[in-house]
Amino acid sequence: QVQLVEAGGGLVQAGGSLRLSCAASGRAFSTYAMGWFRRTPGKERRFVAAISWSGDNTYYADSVKGRFTISRDNAKSMVYLQMNSLKPEDTAVYICAADDELGCSGYGCYAHMIEYDYWGQGTQVTVSS
Repeated sequence: QVQLVEAGGGLVQAGGSLRLSCAASGRAFSTYAMGWFRRTPGKERRFVAAISWSGDNTYYADSVKGRFTISRDNAKSMVYLQMNSLKPEDTAVYICAADDELGCSGYGCYAHMIEYDYWGQGTQVTVSS
């Protein structure tokens, strides 16, 4: 069983920055596609960003493009989400996801939550006005 543990959430003022991390168990991390999703109370998870197993491809939701950056360190089995210029609408629980085989390719695949088999518990990010 792959385990994912997020960290780095907190309270920040609009315009500020946070860096989230996701630590993954298992020796096959380097082959995992990794994604970040976010959820607000009573709503389904929404795609934020993703990165391919090789790191060659990254994908971002339009709402965060240019402000957020996803990266990974396969040697440390870690994935990160650097969040800059935060807005109140970024407030959500941020959840790390992973899969060793998405069964498809391209943005539509990486952004679709059903493709991921492993999920963390999430870390709360709150952005005040």
